[in-house]
This record gives sequence, C-alpha cells and structure tokens, in this order.
Amino acid sequence: MAKITYASLKLKTNEEVKTFDLEDGRKIEVNQYLPVNDKLDFIEITLQKSREGNIYNPILVNAYFHLHLIYLYTNITFTDKQREDELKLYDCLDNAGIIDKVVEALPEKEYTDLLNKIDERIQMELTYNTTAAAIISKLISDLPEQAAAAAKIVEEFDPSKYQAVVDFAKAANGGRDINTNQ
Repeated sequence: MAKITYASLKLKTNEEVKTFDLEDGRKIEVNQYLPVNDKLDFIEITLQKSREGNIYNPILVNAYFHLHLIYLYTNITFTDKQREDELKLYDCLDNAGIIDKVVEALPEKEYTDLLNKIDERIQMELTYNTTAAAIISKLISDLPEQAAAAAKIVEEFDPSKYQAVVDFAKAANGGRDINTNQ
C-alpha cells in the first residue's frame, strides 16, 4: 500500500459563509462549519444552562441551543447587558424570524448533528444517573458533607435543653410517663 502524507492532501477546514438579508438591507453571515472544540463548548454550555436539578428542561435546551447557534455561527454581536436575560433575547430573535433564517442557512447535517449530540449526551447522563455506580458515587461524594452536619449536631447538643423538652412533653401528657419503650 502506498503511503500518502497528510500535507500532500492539502485539506482545509470549511470556512464557507452563507448570508441572508435583513429587511433593512444588512447582511447576516452564517458560518457553515464550527470546529469540534467549539462544538464541545456549545453542547456543554447549552446543557449546563438547561439543567434543573438532575434533569434537563426541554424548553431551556431548545432556547439555549438556538441562542448558541446565533452566538457561535453568526456575525451578530450582543452586549453583556443584552445577554443578561438570554430567554428574553431568544424570544426577540425567534419572534423576528432570525433563528429560523439562521437554521435555514446552516447545512442540514451540521444542524442535525448538533441536535443529535445534545440528545445523545442527555440520554447518556440519564442512563448513567440511574446506575448503581452513579448512586454509590453520589453517596460517597455527599458523605463528608452529611458527616460534618451530623458532627455539628452532636457538637451543639445541649442535654439540659433535651431534658426541658422531655419535662414539657411529660407535663403535656398529664404528668404520665412519655417513655413508650416498656
């Protein structure tokens, strides 16, 4: 088999850009490819922002997914102030039809691959979180915190206050013994 050097292939990353016009004539540029490191960040941040406890909110996944498409694939820039309320920003972009236009300008494979990777990651996490290994790992990671809380309770235990509670309960019980271990 003849060997071929990588350099001789003269491969380049796709830097193609498609555009669409806004009503006022300005052009929105849409990159046709995002490098894999950026895709990893895209997926990670989308899931981080969409997580509620141990599950992902599908409405938030959708909103943040499409916002990150805008942030990473287009030439639209936002101020920090505008990005403070990202869900409001999503609503404005969605209502103006910009999200749909960006999705239309993206290669279908690029868009569906990202959606599929998000879905795969969610499924993997949900599957893992129900395994014995995940449950044991959570118990082990939570154990020091729980032990510290128990130690604090023991440290702050005041026997005189405990006796006062017992005396109150006995008085409330008509003076009868409240000990049920007989």
